[in-house]
Amino acid sequence: MRKNKFSKLLSMFLALTMTLSLASCGSAQSSTEQKENSGAVIEQETEEEQPAEEPSEEETEETQEPVLEKVDINLAALKGPTALGMLDLLEKNDNGEAANNYNVTLAGAPDEIVGKIVSGDLDIAAVPTNVASTLYNKTQGGVKLAALNTMGVLYILEKGDSIQSVADLAGKTIYATGQGSTPEYALNLVLEKNGLTPGEDVTIVYKDEHAEIAPLLASGEAEIALLPQPFVTSVLTQNSDVRVALGLTEEWDKAVEGQSGLTMGCVVVRSEFAENNKEALDSFLDEYKASVETVTSEEGLSHAAELSEKYDIMKAAVAQQAIPECNIVFVEGDEMQQIASGFLQVLYDANPQSVGGNLPNEDFYYKR
Repeated sequence: MRKNKFSKLLSMFLALTMTLSLASCGSAQSSTEQKENSGAVIEQETEEEQPAEEPSEEETEETQEPVLEKVDINLAALKGPTALGMLDLLEKNDNGEAANNYNVTLAGAPDEIVGKIVSGDLDIAAVPTNVASTLYNKTQGGVKLAALNTMGVLYILEKGDSIQSVADLAGKTIYATGQGSTPEYALNLVLEKNGLTPGEDVTIVYKDEHAEIAPLLASGEAEIALLPQPFVTSVLTQNSDVRVALGLTEEWDKAVEGQSGLTMGCVVVRSEFAENNKEALDSFLDEYKASVETVTSEEGLSHAAELSEKYDIMKAAVAQQAIPECNIVFVEGDEMQQIASGFLQVLYDANPQSVGGNLPNEDFYYKR
């Protein structure tokens, strides 16, 4: 009996011990979890409260795009298609919005520009394409061709109705501009390819500026004239008796049998300037290209005509009609070289002096 009683007490004691042990373990586990959870919360709060690191000066300098300083550039263009193509750029320059500071000269004849390129007074200039080659030879590589800006814009005008073909020019007198540049050599080539010798079969009287031709046609002193756009439009609007007899671009294409296009104008840059100011030159080319696109666009035409009058190139009403006829372009790189080299080759074959005696080398062509 006593033995059974003792067994019961022992069983009760063991059960109580096991209960207390389990309770202790559960409490310890709960305490551990609380500590771990508490540590995680503290760690999370610490991470959230920690301020973001500010970028170092080196990182800031790396992420910010460098601001290029404006370069002073002496720029020149002729009062014709080349200047018309620059109108948007000229306005941005006056407003201080251009990438560079342009000191602009608008000239009436190539002679006003050529000497200043040779002397270094001009950095970039728009000139007849053959003059660019002549300058390259004269300066022994001192200039580069950067872009073509005008294709064929020459027309033979007549006060009357007797000129239907190049052959009809035999025995006639033509008043023209551009002696020593593309107009003279292009006209001579077309005449010679049609069996006419300039100075013998056809008399050519050269004037310094395009504006001199219109009064001669109006007075009757001149009956036939060779003029480029936009001056063709100007003459036609002033004198209804004058008509376009021949397009020299079309006659050129026939004469050379498709060997090259008639490229009238281009942009040259002094080689030294190009080497020392590549970024400024490339910025100019970007701006000039954008200007050409704006001026020749349908939506930009009206404002371009107003700018033409503002910069004393021609009256707005005339410019409005003339600009679409001026064949203003922007061509650079390999395409520029292909067109220009073919054109210069044709001139050289006809008369080496028309390109300065020699064809330019590969370094004549500026490519970005």
